[in-house]
Amino acid sequence: MAKSLYETLGVSENASADEIKKAYRKLARKYHPDINKDPEAQDKFKEINAAYEVLSDAEKKAQYDQYGDSMFGGQNFHDFASGQGAGVDLDEILRQMFGGGAGGFGGFSSSQGGFGGFGGFGTPDLDINAKITIPFMTSINGGKQKINVEGESFDIKIPAGIKTGETLRVRGKGKSYQGQRGDLLIKVNVADSDEYERKGSDLYKSIDVPLKTALFGGKIQVETPEKEVSLKVPKNTKNGQKFRLKGKGVLDRKTALRGDLYLVANIILPDVDSLDSELREMLEERL
Repeated sequence: MAKSLYETLGVSENASADEIKKAYRKLARKYHPDINKDPEAQDKFKEINAAYEVLSDAEKKAQYDQYGDSMFGGQNFHDFASGQGAGVDLDEILRQMFGGGAGGFGGFSSSQGGFGGFGGFGTPDLDINAKITIPFMTSINGGKQKINVEGESFDIKIPAGIKTGETLRVRGKGKSYQGQRGDLLIKVNVADSDEYERKGSDLYKSIDVPLKTALFGGKIQVETPEKEVSLKVPKNTKNGQKFRLKGKGVLDRKTALRGDLYLVANIILPDVDSLDSELREMLEERL
């Protein structure tokens, strides 16, 4: 039975979870669009992430090990992925295929006769869908969020780096039917921040720099998502000048790499009327 997901990650069908994870990280770094500028690298990166989405999850992996590439209509995974068209979210397609509940594997057919019958047999959809809005900093650092669903209140774990539009699955918090229990699917919305702007895995923050420090250099204290840091400001710093703090951005949950934090200088000019008259006259004369 063909099982091309293992070929996508370059591991054997008997590979351990650690071997699968190690292979994934190596390939993810190799084909990450920020590193590899080959036009085909982006599609390869998507396939690698999607394959890992299945093989890193014990339940999904068990399903795939049972049915193999018949789940993709008998195609190998590369051909299946290519046939989904540009811009498609392969991770989401596989989550639907392997998610269980009514319809089994999302209606994809195969040489074995269509996966709507496997595990379903007329079982109603036991999953529950919900939406939550989480604080911006929780999306960056991760944490816990209390949620109320059908009269039950409990905490869920928010992974660091999550983005608006992503869905969290909480096992066993869905509806019950004949001893079976569905899952809770939570679509996440991240609240805006007055302090930070997120662009991919990078963060941007405006920082106030006194005119004297901008002109002659010095140090200022800056709050980052992790802690307060001391930033060295060189002399002759311009308004809008960026300072990069490498690895202080957002965790990319797929590559396990962190983006950067960019601090954008906002030069604070003093009120000219508050200056000493002699200094004001000298500035007016010489500037």
